[in-house]
Amino acid sequence: MSLAERPYLKMNGAGNEIVVLDLRDSEHIVSAAEARAIAKAPGSHFDQLMVLHRPHSAGTNAFMRIYNTDGSASSACGNGTRCVAWAMLEGTPHSALRLETESGLLECRRDGALTFTVDMGEPRFDWQEIPLSRPVASPDAVDYYFGPADAPILTTPSVVSMGNPHVIFFVDTVAAWDVPGIGPKIEHDPLFPERVNVSFAEITAKDSMNLRVWERGAGETRACGSGACAAAVAAARRGLTGRDVRVSLPGGDLLIQWRKSDNHVLMTGPVELEHTGQFDPAIFETA
Repeated sequence: MSLAERPYLKMNGAGNEIVVLDLRDSEHIVSAAEARAIAKAPGSHFDQLMVLHRPHSAGTNAFMRIYNTDGSASSACGNGTRCVAWAMLEGTPHSALRLETESGLLECRRDGALTFTVDMGEPRFDWQEIPLSRPVASPDAVDYYFGPADAPILTTPSVVSMGNPHVIFFVDTVAAWDVPGIGPKIEHDPLFPERVNVSFAEITAKDSMNLRVWERGAGETRACGSGACAAAVAAARRGLTGRDVRVSLPGGDLLIQWRKSDNHVLMTGPVELEHTGQFDPAIFETA
C-alpha cells in the first residue's frame, strides 16, 4: 500500500518533533528515501518518525520502527514513544501498552491526560554493546578528547547505550557551547562506529541538570528522551546527582528515575498533538 494520502499525526514530546504513522493495516516498510521526503514536506517535518506495524510477538500492542530526519534508523526514542502511547491509548479505556522495537520492549503508561511514563529498560555500558570501536578502561571517564591535542576543549566523557549510543560531556554551562558546530564532528568520530548522540550536561543540583543534545541523523533537538536518560545515568554513576533527576532541555523538562530494584530507567514527560495531516502523493515522486 502506498504512503500517498496516508494520515499522520504531527506531535511533540517536550519539544522533540515527532510524526506518528500507523501502518498496522499494511505490509509497507518505509524506505529511507520516503522518510527523508516526509521530513522535508511542509507540515510533517520531524526529528523522529515513529512507524507502527502489526505486533511481531504475543503480548505486545505494536512493532515500532523509528527513523531520523536523514532517513537512518534509530533503535530508541523516548519522547516519540510517549507520543505513540498517546495515539494508541487516546479514546480507549486502557492506560498502558507494550511496544516492540529492534532493541527490545518498551512499556508505557498514562499518568495524566498528556503525561506518560516510558520504561526505557536497562542502560548498557559494555564497549561492544554501546558500541565503541575499541575497549575503554571505564565508560564513566573515557580517554577521549575533542580539540587540539595539547589543549583539548572537551575531555573524558561518559558513554552509555539506552538502546542507541550516547556520549555525555559534563560542562559548566550548556549555553556556552557551539552544539551545532561540535556535535556533527563528534557524531562521526571513528570511536563511534554507528555514530553517536552527543550530549552537553550542566549539573544544577543533586536532582537537576540542564541538557543540550546533538542527535545523530537529526541535528540539535529541543528534547531527546534517550539522551536525558543517558545523561541522568552517567551523572549518577559519577556521583554528580542521585538516581532521580529533573532534566531540563530547550523544549521542556523530563523526569528521569534510575530504579534500583531492577536497574531500569523510567522517563516521564509531556506530549502534544500539533495537528493531523495527510501525505501529498507528490512528495514521494522522487523518493
